[in-house]
Amino acid sequence: MIFNEVCSSHLPKSSAKPYRCIPQSAERTLDAPDLIDDYYLNLLDWGSDNVLSIALGNKVYLWDGLDSSTSELLSVEEETGPVTSVSWAPDGRHIAVGLNNSEVQLWDSAAMRLLRTLHGGHRSRVGALAWNNHILTTGGMDGLIVNNDVRVRSSVVETYRGHQEEVCGLKWSSSGRHLASGGNDNLIHIWDRSSSGGPNKWLHRFENHTAAVKALAWCPFQSNLLASGGGGGDRCIKFWNTQTGACLNSVDTGSQVCALLWNKKERELLSSHGFTQNQLTLWKYPSMVKVAELTGHTSRVLFMAQLY
Repeated sequence: MIFNEVCSSHLPKSSAKPYRCIPQSAERTLDAPDLIDDYYLNLLDWGSDNVLSIALGNKVYLWDGLDSSTSELLSVEEETGPVTSVSWAPDGRHIAVGLNNSEVQLWDSAAMRLLRTLHGGHRSRVGALAWNNHILTTGGMDGLIVNNDVRVRSSVVETYRGHQEEVCGLKWSSSGRHLASGGNDNLIHIWDRSSSGGPNKWLHRFENHTAAVKALAWCPFQSNLLASGGGGGDRCIKFWNTQTGACLNSVDTGSQVCALLWNKKERELLSSHGFTQNQLTLWKYPSMVKVAELTGHTSRVLFMAQLY
């Protein structure tokens, strides 16, 4: 979803901002056969070099936003796949790929070459990935969160234990100090990487959601503000002060919350949804007034990615 101002203004010249229309149809539609319909996976990511990665079954494809070309990055064997997560490194060239067999592969997208495979961090599929400079954080169905330093041979540097079920959401704060994790146990944890409390000591544990928490988004204009979204039994977007641990607001969206993205230019939040409306909703923050609602999808909008 791209936020932009597309309509000319009919407001007085003294108005601070021109009138903005939200497009009601897609700018471009890409075919995605074999896209796995699984709420707990993360199969789409947009890199800083304007290349979109998408996992389709046992394959990962790259779509170049500059020339609209498509290429196949990799294909894994049946006993290894399917691919369960993808995430670009900050450099926009290297990409991490989580697999159903608990492995994580690191690829050089320019050379179309496998650089290394990370073993031993998990016992089951890796459905969530997040980069923090040279640290690749992985979340598994085993409930574990593993920090891997990809520069060294023995990559595992920390393991966080707090979730009792699958980890399906991972997001580092812009400072790189705090990690938010969400799981199928309905929990959110905030981890402080600089803490000396040990791998089982979280900074905050939020238990307010009543369904799985996959959707997590750190606010770009307020560093201690985190938005989270709950699954079908919850349907709520909640806002957290991660400094105090307070829940600032909760909004029932009426549908399963699958993904959240902050607008980097406006105080707005975009949410994507599953059952029952399969909609995209753009919210004004902090009032949470609906700016627009898009209903072009006919099934769950499980994944969203935003150009850096």
